[in-house]
Amino acid sequence: MRPNIEAVLAQKPDLVLQLAGRKEASLPVEALRRHGINVAVFHASTFAELFSVIRRVGALTGAEPQAEAMVRGMEARLSALDARLAAFPQRPRVFFEVRSPNMLAAGQGGLVAEIIRRAGGVNCVADTAKFSRLSEEEIIRLAPEAYIIQRGPMNPAPLPLTSRPRLRAIPAAASGRAWFVDEQKYSRPGPQSIDAAEELAALLHPGIPAPAKGRATDYNHTKSKDK
Repeated sequence: MRPNIEAVLAQKPDLVLQLAGRKEASLPVEALRRHGINVAVFHASTFAELFSVIRRVGALTGAEPQAEAMVRGMEARLSALDARLAAFPQRPRVFFEVRSPNMLAAGQGGLVAEIIRRAGGVNCVADTAKFSRLSEEEIIRLAPEAYIIQRGPMNPAPLPLTSRPRLRAIPAAASGRAWFVDEQKYSRPGPQSIDAAEELAALLHPGIPAPAKGRATDYNHTKSKDK
């Protein structure tokens, strides 16, 4: 969000990539451009936008074939996931916790909402923004059937639902369908976003067949399930 401009300039980069975000993110971009540095700013709130970003980075770095191969591999994995989910018509209502106890939830405006949808769930937060501030009373009213808690820099020490007295009665807590997930995988757009969709699908739909292993198209596929 606030990189050290002098430290960046000291690297003498040919190109700087910046993910679009809050106003603070635009300040270093303008500062770098004033120093003659080429800065490409990207926005990725859907898988289609993410694929566009990968292709653009490939074009900017002279790696267009590799970028196209990566995108095609990711598209194939999403299509395969859609096919596996076809046998599971039920779509559980999902709440995605970005931060607590000052509660911040994933709204409809970010990639997390699409990860939930492609994983066979429904984001129960209707706010069209990327993030939504909610009270515990509102979460109780939403009655999510699955509760996802990201853990990482934005939410470094979240408590399990069993340690939150007011949320113990929501359906997700009563059924034990509450899980911690890696913030890096879910909230940082990139190749791992496909891993997140596959992982969440397995949590929401325990009987779903596992994705095929060892495919040449599985770029940057994590091995978390093998640990």
